[in-house]
Amino acid sequence: MRRDGTVSAALSIGVGVGIYGVSFGVLAVAAGLSAAQACVMSMLTFTGASQFAFIGVLSAGGTPAAAMGPAVMLALRNAAYGLSVTPILPKSLGRRLVLSHVVIDETTAMAKAHDDPDRARQAFIATGISVWIFWNAGTAIGALAGDWLGDPRALGLDAMFPAAFLALLAPQLRHAGAPVAAIVGAAVAIALVPFTQVGVPVIAAIVGVVPGLLVARGVRQ
Repeated sequence: MRRDGTVSAALSIGVGVGIYGVSFGVLAVAAGLSAAQACVMSMLTFTGASQFAFIGVLSAGGTPAAAMGPAVMLALRNAAYGLSVTPILPKSLGRRLVLSHVVIDETTAMAKAHDDPDRARQAFIATGISVWIFWNAGTAIGALAGDWLGDPRALGLDAMFPAAFLALLAPQLRHAGAPVAAIVGAAVAIALVPFTQVGVPVIAAIVGVVPGLLVARGVRQ
């Protein structure tokens, strides 16, 4: 892998996500999950937003069945991510199946930050490995030592996750139509937050793609 900053960027993102994982481990055990259940969820589900949505419903007194709704809705965005990164994935079906497990916000953003397919694939894989390792390590630490660590959110450390994601998305705003898509998507999401369940605003924000594509098409003509 080229030493163009990709590995260091992937590691930085992994560390930030790992700190967020500590918070998840603490909150998951507080919501009634065992440390083992929290760790298995992070290993197999591996989508932080859905996991936080799931334990959020449990913490509020909801049933696991009720918690599945918002968790699945948030996970749906990964399907769209999968379509967007398909061109840079290996041709082998087996390798694609393995890499599909790490199709998440961070890996997609890192891949889309590169125009060259080879560099995009390297960034995707490096970020996927880094985030998976640190997220699961963080979950284990939080689940096993939560009482001693406390909640990292109280220190504001969870802000590293969204900050890193926004930094990765920023270069995409240079593309035609991207600013319009971002503004419309954000407006739709913010408008729906007070009235809809967790996860709905994220999914609905995809409508911002439509005006973005129209603007991009007009620029090319």
